[in-house]
Amino acid sequence: MKESLPHLKSKYNPHIIIANGENAAGGRGITGAIAREFFDWGIHGLTMGNHTWDNKEIFDFIDDEPRMVRPANFPPGTPGLGHTVIKANGKELAVVNLMGRTFLPAIDDPFRVADEILEDISKKHKHILVDFHAEATSEKIAMGWYLDGLVSLVVGTHTHVQSNDDTILPQGTAYLTDAGMVGSREGVLGMQRDAVLRKFTTQLPVRFQVCEGKWQFHAVFVELDDATGRAKKIQKIRLLEDEWIMD
Repeated sequence: MKESLPHLKSKYNPHIIIANGENAAGGRGITGAIAREFFDWGIHGLTMGNHTWDNKEIFDFIDDEPRMVRPANFPPGTPGLGHTVIKANGKELAVVNLMGRTFLPAIDDPFRVADEILEDISKKHKHILVDFHAEATSEKIAMGWYLDGLVSLVVGTHTHVQSNDDTILPQGTAYLTDAGMVGSREGVLGMQRDAVLRKFTTQLPVRFQVCEGKWQFHAVFVELDDATGRAKKIQKIRLLEDEWIMD
């Protein structure tokens, strides 16, 4: 990320940059030091997901960090924020984090929670990003249609594999099933492939380690209308070490 961001900022001149940080600490959660490093590099806000609590250090800072959100449909009383407003370069972006329930731990209904949050923030903000952290493609697509016209963009995270269905839905919401990952492309979802293969072939307990092979950087660029909050453009970004590619 550190290597790629200067090039991307020069090319796209983005007003606001949001990153999903739930795997930043060696694939397991995030630490305060890593979050501060991201902010120093020019990232304005962080979303999380089902690995939010994997690193216990998060409890030391999440309640004091308004630029970070965790899934809003975690149980009431959970530390941190489920949505926030990021202000940078004269722009404002409301950021909502939700987590799916299909093939993931049972939590509150993300569709109902989305309704509750949007009833409040849509009165104050036209530009709204929803990071829907979910496993099932069908659940993500359903959320995109559910929120079409109500938010500016719905971007899926969690699967680590960038999808090829970037689109602007009929009511003006930009949509992408999964933004992809930043990490090694020589492993399996960023982890050392030998350990993952051993797990699949033996079903024995295996400790996964982050793969150190050649990297890949996945992201998405979205341009929003200042007056309406609707999306005007959506473009996937894919960078490969030694072979930078931009769709």
